[in-house]
Amino acid sequence: MPQTETINQNKDFKRAYYRGASATTPTVVVYALKNRRGVRRLGLTATKKIGKAVQRNRARRVLREAWRQLEDRFPPGYDYVLVARVRTAHVKTQEVARGLAAALKKLKLS
Repeated sequence: MPQTETINQNKDFKRAYYRGASATTPTVVVYALKNRRGVRRLGLTATKKIGKAVQRNRARRVLREAWRQLEDRFPPGYDYVLVARVRTAHVKTQEVARGLAAALKKLKLS
């Protein structure tokens, strides 16, 4: 079974933003929305508020690695959108992973 699919389409991101449950931590915002596919789908976002391209790319890289470490704790059958915050590009992956775990608890999915 494939681990995680990627969300690429703008409509899927928007659906998660408007219909999904969200949890906020200082390093990441997590949106979760049930899907009918039975697999985990992941979308990553880093807005220009984060900084220039280098900072945004680092923020996405850190989010991706934190997700990889905790992926098994996220139940399948949901679309997850991770939104980087300003601090995300300046902290270590472990701190983002802790924030991701806290968001998972807030969403009552773990």
